[in-house]
Amino acid sequence: MLTQEIAMEIVKQTTNRLNRNINIMDDKGIIIASGNHDRIDQLHLGAMEVLKTGKPLIIPENDRHQWVGVLPGINLPINFQNVIIGVIGITGDPTELLEFGELVKMITEMMLHQAFMAKQLEWKQHLKELVFEDLLKEDINQHSIDQRLELIGMKLEPPYQVGVMEMKLNPLKNKNELIQMTETVFGSQQALVGFLNVNRVFILTTALSGKNMDKRLDSAIKQLKAKGFVIRIGLGSIVDKEPYIVHSFREAETALLLGEANQALTRYTDVETKALLERIDERTKQQFQERILGNLSEKLIETLQQFFLSNLNIGECAKRMYIHRNSLIYRLKKIKEITGYNPQVLHDAITLQFAIWVSQSKRRS
Repeated sequence: MLTQEIAMEIVKQTTNRLNRNINIMDDKGIIIASGNHDRIDQLHLGAMEVLKTGKPLIIPENDRHQWVGVLPGINLPINFQNVIIGVIGITGDPTELLEFGELVKMITEMMLHQAFMAKQLEWKQHLKELVFEDLLKEDINQHSIDQRLELIGMKLEPPYQVGVMEMKLNPLKNKNELIQMTETVFGSQQALVGFLNVNRVFILTTALSGKNMDKRLDSAIKQLKAKGFVIRIGLGSIVDKEPYIVHSFREAETALLLGEANQALTRYTDVETKALLERIDERTKQQFQERILGNLSEKLIETLQQFFLSNLNIGECAKRMYIHRNSLIYRLKKIKEITGYNPQVLHDAITLQFAIWVSQSKRRS
């Protein structure tokens, strides 16, 4: 628990505040951190005495000859979970040091506790990510998953649903803060949250209905945006068996891939038709797209996109594009003349929409 890294941080923090040399010794009495770097790795006889008796050791100037290589000062045991794990020594006149020696000891033990808690959180987080990795495997090792879940203190119960959150901007330096914020919204017992890579997070919900999921997703998006995050979430379907979790995950990734770039939440059901197009071979898609859209200008293709986003509503589309209704009507007629398909007729609009989706998928690949 008392690593050299932690000990050096404690020495740095306390030495700066007290303007005194601080030594930290491990449970064998070896100096592992000191304001005087020449003393590192030396045996500290005063620390050995503290480790032996469990009591503080005060060494005044006139007694220092009894302790070879030890300077005047005070040496106090460092306790962690009722066990002495090391010794902290403060160099100087003991009469001046006694008043704040216990305070230094308390700060040291508090820093150790914080480091321990951070390590525990890191360890638990790693287990969560391993559980999710196991759930995505073709052959699920249920025993391994159950063991890890027991260590985390969590159970997975149906229904299950997977969301994938992508961050374009993360204002936090500590990535664990993001995990904790997300878990707070969903509930630590109802969501397994972890990193897939540096800018993607998985959210696996358990025993949470679709209605509750929607509410918590909405709350999570609002809270994260308020904190300065720029995020998009893809959401897979609800599944009722653990082996199907991988399908919900793949759907969530597909929703992210095919969803609109400015849309905070995209459900797989929103892009399911587009997803079907992804399964068509590239040559067929290329021929279809070129036949339908090949002779249209970028301006007319953009007009089509905005028209479909406006649900074929001319007034809404004209307003969205900041153009006059008559200009829009003229463009739609031009599209019909060039392609042979009328964007205002449902059957033709479907063909044109498919061609646009194929064109978009080509740009993504």
